[in-house]
Amino acid sequence: MKTLRCLLGFLALLLPASLVLSCGTKSPSPGQDPLQSITLSPASADARDYPNGQVSFVATGYYAAPARKVTPLSAGWGACIQGGPTQEAPTNAVTVTQGGVAQCTAGAVGTYTVWANDPPYPSVECLAITACGGGCFVAGTAQLTCP
Repeated sequence: MKTLRCLLGFLALLLPASLVLSCGTKSPSPGQDPLQSITLSPASADARDYPNGQVSFVATGYYAAPARKVTPLSAGWGACIQGGPTQEAPTNAVTVTQGGVAQCTAGAVGTYTVWANDPPYPSVECLAITACGGGCFVAGTAQLTCP
């Protein structure tokens, strides 16, 4: 009887604690683990060093549980201009294919940010993508210099 009382007391403490700890968190669907980060390779490139000025970027995704990386990561791609720590704007000076091949358009000069993004949970709809691919997406960036 004493063992049953201890077990019930333990369960009475465990249930509220588990509810408090789970409050405000989102669990992935079965078979999904959250994407933690994305890196792009190369991290920086000068279009002059590549045939026809076409730079092939590769995205690698890092997942938490189980800890693993996926290369290449299927991702959304784009380019932007970063004008300071809080300023970013879309650009047409660099085009990026859905395969990650970036190219400077005619007359583009300077350094631009190439980004790749992917939602941490694919089933979650995102309505807030920033100019450089962030928002409710996990994004990785690299730099592309146009002649």
